[in-house]
Amino acid sequence: MGVTRGRRAEIQREASRIRAQCQRNGHTQERIVTTLRSALPELTALEAWRLALGWSRPQAVREVAAVYRADGLLPPGLTQALLCRYEHEQAEPGTEYRIMISRAYGARPEQLGLETRGLWCSTCAAPLPLHYGQRQHEEPSTSREEAMTTASGLPAIRESVQWGVLDAPEGSASLVAVAEAAVEHYALHYSKHAPAILHEEVRATRSLLSAVVATADQKTARGLRRQVGWLSALLGNLAYHLDDRAGARAHLTLAGAFGESTGDATLTAWSSGALSMVATARCDWDHARGHAEHGLQHAPPGLRRAQLLGWALLPTLAALGHASQADDAVSESDEIMQTAVELPGRFGYDRAEHRLHVAEAHLTLERYDRAAEVARTSIAAAPEHTPGWVAATLVLALAEARDAPEQAVGRALDILNLIPPARLRATARSRLARLERLLITSTSLAPELTERLRTLPAPIRTDGTAA
Repeated sequence: MGVTRGRRAEIQREASRIRAQCQRNGHTQERIVTTLRSALPELTALEAWRLALGWSRPQAVREVAAVYRADGLLPPGLTQALLCRYEHEQAEPGTEYRIMISRAYGARPEQLGLETRGLWCSTCAAPLPLHYGQRQHEEPSTSREEAMTTASGLPAIRESVQWGVLDAPEGSASLVAVAEAAVEHYALHYSKHAPAILHEEVRATRSLLSAVVATADQKTARGLRRQVGWLSALLGNLAYHLDDRAGARAHLTLAGAFGESTGDATLTAWSSGALSMVATARCDWDHARGHAEHGLQHAPPGLRRAQLLGWALLPTLAALGHASQADDAVSESDEIMQTAVELPGRFGYDRAEHRLHVAEAHLTLERYDRAAEVARTSIAAAPEHTPGWVAATLVLALAEARDAPEQAVGRALDILNLIPPARLRATARSRLARLERLLITSTSLAPELTERLRTLPAPIRTDGTAA
């Protein structure tokens, strides 16, 4: 007999709960799988192992593709639908797939139930490769390329800046170009890194440039100061995502000052928008609106104006209850976004992020149905498991909390199961805490959410080191 969609959702939630409990108890992966299958007899070994890893089907597909790439092979056409059929024993993977899936999962074929399909496999019978089953799964990396960026790409960028400084200790046009390239790299890959890790690298790079600025000629010094301003803007945003609002304010104020002194209107506008965000977080509405309006005065027309309207001014207007003015800001920014060319990275802006801010404004104005509708469009436009996707999912959960509390808490628990604590930004943690307060008496699952949040490691330990 088939399993209903509702029961599937229950199985996913219960599996997440069991996995979290087993991890707290220090159980091995194999023991987690055993516990899952004992509690949830509908699970096959293959599906149980994936759930024990905490992977969604899209992530499992990416991990299998990464194994192929690691061997210098082109990944085949494994899809979520095909993996689902394998898991429910509606289809049988071939010889190669069985080995590659096993390697991706870090398991033996028999542990995944892949030796029981009635197919003889000479590869399985042969000695396994030395690296078989040794892939690490602590981080939800999406590919070998992304892992490289995290493990060696960040230090390599800092080292290139260091070599540039050694080559031109009094500054040069080439050093300005290297610094600009470093800023571009950090901004484009901002969401791929845990905030604490990226913070250290950006700080070290900014420090390398500080000694050169004082000795460089006027033109070179201006170029370097501009890049120091953008690095300071990154540090401000990173501090904010690490829940260091005072540090964020200091870095962003410096970034704005460099924007003014170097004549970089975009840097001035962006830093003002970020300062508005920090002021909004502490409910300082006068400063939040002042920073937003200052940013709009400097923002170039087009995408940058839409960014300042949606990211900075709109949250303030909504929080102050100025619904008609908020609607005007949405209308103007929506019109711009219809034809604007999106920009990637931390300093960029796209439709997914814009819809997130609009959804949150509707939520603040207690327009729950509209908030949910717009949040879904943001989720659909954001890459899965990215910070933007997490933010939009939690805004949707907040919009659902009143009328669908079980569904809302399920979304929150899914986020906690999918995203490692080090990658949960302070903004996500704040939304989770807000959701918990709304759900505390609304659903039987609320205590589980409360317990998960209680045991969630802080982004920064009490001794000041990263968690």
